[in-house]
Amino acid sequence: MTGTTPADQPSSVAELLAATVPMVRTLNLEFLECTDRRAVLRLPDQPEFHNHLAGPHAGAMFTLAESASGAVVLAAFSDQLGRAVPLAVSAEIAYRKLARGTVTAAAELGRPAAEVVAELDAGRRPEFPVAVTLTREDGAVCGEMTVLWTLRPQQ
Repeated sequence: MTGTTPADQPSSVAELLAATVPMVRTLNLEFLECTDRRAVLRLPDQPEFHNHLAGPHAGAMFTLAESASGAVVLAAFSDQLGRAVPLAVSAEIAYRKLARGTVTAAAELGRPAAEVVAELDAGRRPEFPVAVTLTREDGAVCGEMTVLWTLRPQQ
């Protein structure tokens, strides 16, 4: 993250999400990659979060995908957090194949960050999509999600 950070504040997106979003810690999500364009998180295979088919519960997969989308948003707009709050507006998920074992979520920012910031600079409340692909260990796509985000100006 860029800018100055007080000593008692997390210094990375992974630390920030883990500190502020309890479900990230609860599900033991692992951060594999995080840039201002893409974030990749992994949900380890944990029997306590299985469904009736012995795979990850749909709610755990949703949280994994939404967390990956939030990570890329925080990375892309970390320099705007003093004047705007990122908020998820809506999310749509499709479960494509039965998930078993470890599941990975790869999230990609759907609009250039500079374009979104330009809207914020113009006094508008920008909205932008983040596309997330969920994959199993064998590489098969087991789900897809789109999260629509906004940057709400601070009041």
